[in-house]
Order: sequence, then structure tokens, then C-alpha cells
Amino acid sequence: MLCKLAWGNVRRAGRDYLVYLLTLTLGVTVFYAFNTISMQVDIAGIDEKGLAQVMGSMLGDLTYFLAGVMAFLMVYANNFIMKRRKKEFGLYQVLGMGRGRVATIMALETVIVSVVAFVAGIVLGVGLSQLMTFFTASLFKTQIANFHFFFSVHAFNLTLACMLVMFVLTLLLNLRAVRRTKLIELMGAERRNESIKTRNPWIAIAIFAVGAVLVGVAYYRLLRDGFPLTATDSKLQEAMNQFGITTAMVTVGTFALFWGLSGMLIKLLQSLRSVYWRGLNMFTVRQLAAKVNTVCFSMGVIAMLLFLAITSVTCGMSIANVMNENLERYNPVDVSQTYVYYTPDTLDYYKEYINPSEADRMVLADTTVDLYPAWHGDPWHGDRIDSDNVADGIKGKSADNNDETGKKVNIADVAGEHVQIDSYLSYPVGGSNPSVTPSEMCKIMGEKLPKAFGGSNADAMGLFVTPASQYNKLRQMMGEEPVHIGHDQYLLTCDMGGELVDLYTKYMAGGHTLTLGGHTLKPAADKSDEDTAAIANSAMGSNPGTVVVADELLSQLNLQPYSSSLLVNYKQGMDTTEADESIKYTVLDNLLVDGKEPGSWGTFITRSEMYTQAAQMNGLISYLAIYIGFVLVVACAAILSIQQLSNVADGSRSYRVLAQIGCDDRQIRHSVMAQQAVFFLFPLAVGLAHSFVALKVIIELVSIFGNMSIGGTVGLTCAIFLAAYGGYFLVTYLMSTGMVQAAIATRYSE
Repeated sequence: MLCKLAWGNVRRAGRDYLVYLLTLTLGVTVFYAFNTISMQVDIAGIDEKGLAQVMGSMLGDLTYFLAGVMAFLMVYANNFIMKRRKKEFGLYQVLGMGRGRVATIMALETVIVSVVAFVAGIVLGVGLSQLMTFFTASLFKTQIANFHFFFSVHAFNLTLACMLVMFVLTLLLNLRAVRRTKLIELMGAERRNESIKTRNPWIAIAIFAVGAVLVGVAYYRLLRDGFPLTATDSKLQEAMNQFGITTAMVTVGTFALFWGLSGMLIKLLQSLRSVYWRGLNMFTVRQLAAKVNTVCFSMGVIAMLLFLAITSVTCGMSIANVMNENLERYNPVDVSQTYVYYTPDTLDYYKEYINPSEADRMVLADTTVDLYPAWHGDPWHGDRIDSDNVADGIKGKSADNNDETGKKVNIADVAGEHVQIDSYLSYPVGGSNPSVTPSEMCKIMGEKLPKAFGGSNADAMGLFVTPASQYNKLRQMMGEEPVHIGHDQYLLTCDMGGELVDLYTKYMAGGHTLTLGGHTLKPAADKSDEDTAAIANSAMGSNPGTVVVADELLSQLNLQPYSSSLLVNYKQGMDTTEADESIKYTVLDNLLVDGKEPGSWGTFITRSEMYTQAAQMNGLISYLAIYIGFVLVVACAAILSIQQLSNVADGSRSYRVLAQIGCDDRQIRHSVMAQQAVFFLFPLAVGLAHSFVALKVIIELVSIFGNMSIGGTVGLTCAIFLAAYGGYFLVTYLMSTGMVQAAIATRYSE
């Protein structure tokens, strides 16, 4: 009997359950689909080791957090349903039904709706996961050779667990509401007069103006200062403090905008008398002013959440695309090893901030060392070497490749073509002031320094200097012709693309000279080289700017060594995977000159490993951005939808009175549409404005590495998000008009 009654209630109150059902179904759909990522990776033919496990684990952990967000939404939506049905539950008790039976009916209704949402969500999730497999293959640039239907038991169980938690939470809150609410409150819920309060319009306008000023100043500060990502260590704390102030200003300003919105709307439309007195505009404005007063805080939160959702998706996916586009240029060889020399600044830093005893075993590097002998020779597993002669003292050092078997591996067994790139600072040994800096180049050209350089250590470091012979050998390894660089010439190289290459190309094309160690040099070409400029394998580029000069000139300058990079290609015909495995655990011991270390080993990375890391990073960024962004958008839309439906329910008597005094249905529907459009569109407009300013700064920052494009997959994803947001708006409007029509059709009585 109770089951039959509960089923009938769900069918009859289907409209009331629609937002609850829609939100729960979407939650189940995305939870299941995104947690099938490990199976999608396998079917898409992505053979990156460990990628499926890493992404599956990350998205699984994130699901628990997002389930908490969805649980909050379920509670919020459930409160609306309870509010709509208070009189019904009161009537059950008047007819003699005990609170226990009423609670049982509510529990059964919750079970029915939850089961329907879960089944529908799983069906949609299974279909979506099949489509996402093709998106995954596109993201990782692979071809699907053997597509087949799949179902993930792990994703099903995880989604079911989250669903059960949300169900139990909703059920407990429903039972609590029934037990604590008095019968007279249930029966008189619809008779309570709607309380309409408006703030002093002039105070509201003043607060709105303050909010607009705060947001405007925050925009200016962000456009001027940018993000504190490029700040030097000495200026990082100050940059973080300033960014914190900017963030606080835009946050407070956003809430002030919504707090003062009601007064601004009233005064603005009252000044437009022909508009204010037309149709039901006066009623609409008063309703808006009253409702904005009660939901201004939630509208501010929604605007900030929409800002985060839009920015995270567009920024995250676009940065991942830039990284992927330039990955081949960033990784020119099969394996690279860097060695970083100690400079005066390094020694001073260790003595003052790290450990003076550590500095005692370090020595200022006054020349570079040949790195290949450190990889070539007898395998080792022992102590450091110490020799008066650097060339003789640097011997082959390779750690155990397999700790279980103790097998030793010599790098020379896999190395084919190789070249060492030595990078010097543009000042003499022991000096500190670089003679070639980006700011000086911009000053000569009469240009502004790109914002991405602002606050960075680019001027403190200056451009690197490298010999032409090493540069040309690298070009030959990459199948390019050597470039002739005379004794009085220079060539600028950079592998990061974007604004950096444009800056260097413009400088050379203008025929501007460089002064290095008292020698005036003219450009050897009219274009900066970016295709053969990488000096090590990396994710975002390894060469921010290098001056290539003749070997004879470099030998006369006595410049401060900064780093050496050994770039190695495997022997022809050698299997890349086997070669990577054979050197996977290579460890090189510290190099000693006269008992002290001139530097320390830097990054050891294979091209395959870098591709794997980039693929993992790209996939994680993209999926996390989409996952978080979609749930946030749905959350914002659902909150707004429930708020508006509650407002319509509270104002049902007002709409009934409008109908009784002769207002036609079209005017009433237009008033409902106008009110809901303001509540949905105004937070979206504020969120989009915040995102536009933030993305402008991000695009300028990313332009160091390449042109950031917000299009393609990113544009499609944002379009889907906005479609979901608009879908909630449409559902809310249709449900609201239905509620208004039902209120009008009901016989008015006190």
C-alpha cells in the first residue's frame, strides 16, 4: 500500500522532482564516464606505462570530492521538494497517518527517484564513455585499432558508492524535517504571506558603485602586475602579497555588486519611466529587488564558481595544447644529461642560506668539462674520484641497472651521435653583470619588455653564450646544414617560440649589434633559430635565449661557465625501448677537480620519458579541467534553478492576484522570464568578465612558449558547459510557468 502511494506521489509530483532528477542523473553520468579512463586509455592504444593507473587514481580521488559537492546540491534540491509538499505531508497526518508512515513514504519516494536517476545516469554514462574513448585517442594523438563496447565494474561500483552516500544523507534530512516540523506549520505553509523587503536604494547604489570600483581596480592591477609566476625568489613574497590583495579586491567587489544590484535596478528603471510603467515591469523590478536581497551572497558565490570553471577549462586545456604542439622541438635527441656549474652567486647562496660546510667542497668553475668521458668507460659502483687532471679524472660511472642481478651497463654501449653544448653567462669568470639582456635589447629597439619578463630573473642572468662549432654539430645531428658565423658576428637562438623568438628575430632583422667582452658583433642572419635551438630534452623548452659566436672569439672572452648539456642519439638500428631500459637507472657520481666540485649533475631524461610525462600531464590537465569545470557549472545552474523555483513557489499568490486583476498569461510569463534571465545571466556575465581578464593575462604569460589558442576542443567543451547551463535555465522557466499556471488555476481563498 505504501509503495503504491509513494509511486503515485512520484508520478504526480514529477515536475517537483525534475531538477532533483536531472542533477542526480548528470552526476551519475559524469562520475561513471570519467572513472572509466583506465579502460579508455587501453582501448585507445595508448601504451604509456603507468598512465592508466595514474589518471584513474587521480580522477577516482577527485570523484569523492565532487560527490560531496553533488551531495550538497541534492540536499538543496530536496529542501525545495519538501517546501513544495509540506501541506501534503500535513494532510497525511490529519487523516490519521503517523509520522513513521509519512517518513516511510518519503523514504520510498527517495528510493524510487534515486533508482531512476541511477539507472538513467549509468545508461548515459556508458554511452558517454564510449564516445570519450575517441576524445582520449585524439588527446593523445593515437589511432583506435580495435574499438569494442566496454563496461567498467570499477566505475560502476565507485558511482554506486557515491550514490548510496547521497541517498542516505538525503533520506536522513527528510526524516529529520518530518519529525521536527509541527503539524500546524505543515498545513499553513501555503498561507504564509510572502515577505518582500527592499533596501534603501541610495545605499544599495553606493555599495554597487564601490563594488564596481573594486572590481575595476582589481582588473587594472592584474593586467599591470600579472600572476606572480615569473617573480624572482627575492620578489616572490611581495608579488604573492600583491596578488592576494588583487584577489581580495575582486572577491569583495563581486559580492558588493550583487548586494547593491537591487537598488541599482530600481533607480535605473525608475529613471526610464516609459520602460518602468510599461506592462508588468514595475512588478518585475520589485520582485527582482526583493529576491536579490535574499540571494545576493549565493549569486556572488556562483559568479566566482563560474569564473573558476571557465578559466580552469580554457586555461588548462590550452596550455596542454601548447605543450603538445612544441614537444618535438623541445626534445631533439634520444637522451640528454645536463651539468650545472657553480657561479659566484651559487657559492654565496650556499654560504649564507644553505650550509657553509657544503660550500667548502665547492669551487668556482672557470672552465667547462667534457661530459662524455663521464659516461664512457668502465662501469662503476663505488667512491668519488679525485684527480689533478680533469680529463684523466673524469671516468665512466654508471650505477647498477638492475639491483637484483647486479648487471652493469655502459652508456657507450647505446650511444651513437652525440654533442656537448656548453652555455656561458655573458660576463667574465667571477663577474656578475651580464652584457646581453632582454631589457637592453628592448631599450635599443625602443620596445617594451614583454610582460612575461616582468619581475623575472631574465636580466640578472642575461642571455647564454655558446660556441658555433657545438651549435653546428647539433644542427648536423638534426639533419640541417651548418651556419657560418664569422669572428665579428652573432646568431640568436631560442627554442621556446612565441614572444621570445619574435623579440630576437626583430632585433636581428633590424641589424642591431651586440657588445660582448668589448667586441662589437653584428647579426649573422635576419631570423632567430628555434628549430635547432634546444640544448636539452625538456617539457617547456631549455633555451630561453643564446648568443652563438665564433669559437675563436669565445676562447678570448674568458666567460663564466653556466652549464653543459650532453645530447645523445642511440646507435642506428637500436631499439629505443631496450636502450631506454638499459640506462634507466644510470647514476653519475660527482666530478671533482683538485678535490672540489665545480658543479653538480642536472636533469637526466630520455625523449621517450619526456613524451610519457607530457602525455600524462596533458591528459590529467584536460580531464581534471573538464571534470571539475562541468560539475561546477552543473552545481551553479542547479542552485540557481532551485532558488528560482522556490521564489516562484513563494510568489504564487502574487501571480494569482495578477491574473485576477486582468493581467494576461503572456505578460505574466514575460515577467517570470525576465526575473529568471537576470538571475541566470548576471552571475554568468560577471564570471565571464573575470575570466576574460584572467585569460588575457594568462595568454600573455603563455605567449613566451607559443601562441595560446582558445578554440577547437576547448571551444567545444565550453559550448557544452554553456549548453548545460542554458538547459537548466530552460527547464527552470518551463517548470516555473507550469507552477504559475497551477497557482492561477487554483481557487483563491484565505
